[in-house]
Amino acid sequence: MDELELLKKDWKKDDKVYPKLSYNDIYNMILSKSSSIVKWIFIISILEFVFWLFISFGLKASGYNLQLNGIEQNVGFIAISVLSYGILAYFFYRFYINYKTINTTDNAKTLMENILKTRRTVKQYVFFNLVVLVIGVAYMMPYAINHDENSRALLENAKASGELLKYYASIALVTVIGLVIAIAVLLLFYWLIYGILLKRLNRNYVELKKLEV
Repeated sequence: MDELELLKKDWKKDDKVYPKLSYNDIYNMILSKSSSIVKWIFIISILEFVFWLFISFGLKASGYNLQLNGIEQNVGFIAISVLSYGILAYFFYRFYINYKTINTTDNAKTLMENILKTRRTVKQYVFFNLVVLVIGVAYMMPYAINHDENSRALLENAKASGELLKYYASIALVTVIGLVIAIAVLLLFYWLIYGILLKRLNRNYVELKKLEV
């Protein structure tokens, strides 16, 4: 239970012992909590990005590259990477701006609007990450089949035995299952981290609406 809820309970218990807070007191409390939540959204998004970079460099350092010759020089791969990093930079910028804007908001109506903007930005950020995952897998799988030595060998065997359709069907099935599992894990992560923060932010929004009544 947060500080505002505790104060409410105290007011109900004994009106004489606990002084009533003014509109500004309650507003500043909500403002402080909202600013802290948005700051953590910004920090967690940066930490998430650093984590995935660490995983990527770790895989390269260990020599795990799926034997995909020339993937880092591939035009499509470069374009997807540059676009992804560019959009991620935009989201980091938006999270930072949301934090700075909320931190300096001086009225309830504007704070409510900024909370809604922050919620939209987080949802767009989550959606973007899932779309990039799907696009990345959709691009990488055909590339892997054509450039990975093991995949090429399996493809040639499938052609020789007349089971090419079965081979592609099995690849598609495994890819879809893997993608569904990956999306489920990411959604669970986002629900546990960003979902909890957004719920708290939404509670602040509800409290602000009560102040405006």
